[in-house]
Amino acid sequence: MQSIETITKEIMADPMNADYTKRNIPPLFKASPEARIVIIGQAPGRKAEESRLFWNDISGDRLRAWMDVSRDVFYDSNLIAQLPMDFYFPGKGKSGDLPPRKDFAPKWHPLLLEAMPQVQTILLVGSYAQKYYLGKSRQANLTETVRGFETYLPKYFPLVHPSPLNLRWIKKNPWFEEDVVPVLKNLVAKEIFEK
Repeated sequence: MQSIETITKEIMADPMNADYTKRNIPPLFKASPEARIVIIGQAPGRKAEESRLFWNDISGDRLRAWMDVSRDVFYDSNLIAQLPMDFYFPGKGKSGDLPPRKDFAPKWHPLLLEAMPQVQTILLVGSYAQKYYLGKSRQANLTETVRGFETYLPKYFPLVHPSPLNLRWIKKNPWFEEDVVPVLKNLVAKEIFEK
């Protein structure tokens, strides 16, 4: 098993990431051998890449509220890891950020997850993470996949993205905050605070 430090150096040396490395942009992820929960989202945005801090926005505030963890625990604890589907900002498209590169997660996630043997649950935030990790076991759409979250426990926990763009979805699906979020809070509490 490779160390996280070795894997990080390999990511930066990989030709597929050469443009970022030349511009002194390191991969944005967080991994630790002590991690018990991994959050897998889309890819860093421009602000995250510049600040070197993932989920440092309204979406992150909402995600932390769903998890019932403070900023200190979220960022400073080695018990919560962050592995976006791509560790670099993919650029802007016509209707927002471009999607993560398809070949990135298959190349690097397995190595990093192997280096985190204590992981109990992987939070799959949004459709990109769910499509990759759940594959054919996903439901007909994201709503039904999130509604059926218990099917995937304890290994995976599918979530809607906490973006302000999804406030309408959250209001339209009150069962999410009534039924899903309390289970998430309980799971996080057991893994982070009761160990």
